[in-house]
Amino acid sequence: MILTSIHYLYILMVVIILAIMLMKIDIVVPCIIGIFAMGLIYSGNVITGVRTLFNAVMYAGVEFWSIIVIISLVVAMSKALQDAGADVLMMSPIKKVMINNTLAFFAIGITMMIISWLVWPSPAVPLVGAVLLPAALKAGLPALYAAVAMNLFGHGIALSSDFFIQGAPAITAKGAGIEVSEVMKASVPLWLTMSIVTVIVAFVIMKKDMKMNSYVTSSKPENKIKAIPDNTVPKNRKKAIAIAIITLIAFIIDIIAMIQLKLAGGDATALVGGTAVILMLITSFANYKVKVSLEKVVDYLKDGFGFGIKVFAPVIFIGGFFFLGNQGGATAVLGEGAPGILNDISIYLSENIQMSKLSTILTQSAVAIITGLDGSGFSGLPIVGTLAYTFSNFITIDKAGLAALGQIITVWVDGGTIIPWAVIPVAAITGVNASDLARKNLIPVLCGIVATILVAFVIL
Repeated sequence: MILTSIHYLYILMVVIILAIMLMKIDIVVPCIIGIFAMGLIYSGNVITGVRTLFNAVMYAGVEFWSIIVIISLVVAMSKALQDAGADVLMMSPIKKVMINNTLAFFAIGITMMIISWLVWPSPAVPLVGAVLLPAALKAGLPALYAAVAMNLFGHGIALSSDFFIQGAPAITAKGAGIEVSEVMKASVPLWLTMSIVTVIVAFVIMKKDMKMNSYVTSSKPENKIKAIPDNTVPKNRKKAIAIAIITLIAFIIDIIAMIQLKLAGGDATALVGGTAVILMLITSFANYKVKVSLEKVVDYLKDGFGFGIKVFAPVIFIGGFFFLGNQGGATAVLGEGAPGILNDISIYLSENIQMSKLSTILTQSAVAIITGLDGSGFSGLPIVGTLAYTFSNFITIDKAGLAALGQIITVWVDGGTIIPWAVIPVAAITGVNASDLARKNLIPVLCGIVATILVAFVIL
């Protein structure tokens, strides 16, 4: 196998992008430059290079569109539930469990995890923080460790698996050229290892801190986002209760349907998305008069899609570049006859370099950490998915498992647990310093990553 100028250009741009990520600088502009350069080198025509920019973004946008839509619809639904006061009622039973700091830590964490699975962590942060934080503080849980629980369970455990909405595994699977269900199945043992080790270490550190540092338990920070008082009552409590019950039943039915009908990937996403739309409509028409509710639905959709586009705008450009490495993406963007760059590189590496399972797993893990340093969320997923595809072509290793390993590590780093600017939403709602929160998360997350890599070496 002989590599050409376009192969070397792609390798060079990947190295540059990873180096820029390591410097904690956004990689969207380098990806745009890489797309243009690929189109220019392949065609030898500046006009074609310019057109490649648009075509690559369109291709990536189409690939990501279902993910953007499902997240946008779920956020729109959560806005409607918020206005009706149903969100507060759904959370209120959890407060009764918080009778000491241990139960408060796990109650606020598990609640954050469940809601993050259903509506994503970003919308879950203000809800969980505003409703449960006062009860957690009363139970003796320091605000800093309430923030740790919210981060680790929401932005770590829930987002790295994303079993319900399936946004993360869908992006990873696309880069790896496999089905979403394969990534999800392969991720379970790795995800469990990462989650259990991280939470145990964080809990042990919390207990140690609370014994040694009295200031941790006595501090009462002022929340930047006002917490909802314990006695908050929705304007129409009966309606709010009914909406809360309907919402819970609807999602339980969805989960049962997924299991019974073996729905996964796009089918599962469609079920959740359709349910979110119906619940948004029911909530809006139950909470407002017809004329007002018609306008409110539009507002909810605007808010939801505004959030979805804001989150995924940079990911589309990043995906646009990395998808050029796959045969399908290259053909769609550059035209018929375009090389399958990653496949070619895989063949070349297999012919010239001897890689072991250990070096492959360590390389994937290192790249996953580096790509997560920008703290933007999902930007590293196309990269680790693509690398899993590449490595699996020249070494005998479980491609889905390698992709899942990259996904889990990337999201734990990138999704908002150890990057100071990424933990700001949780820090704001709990009133703690973002750097302090990131530092408290660091040791547990690193322990989890090491344990996950060791398990990956055994099972992949």
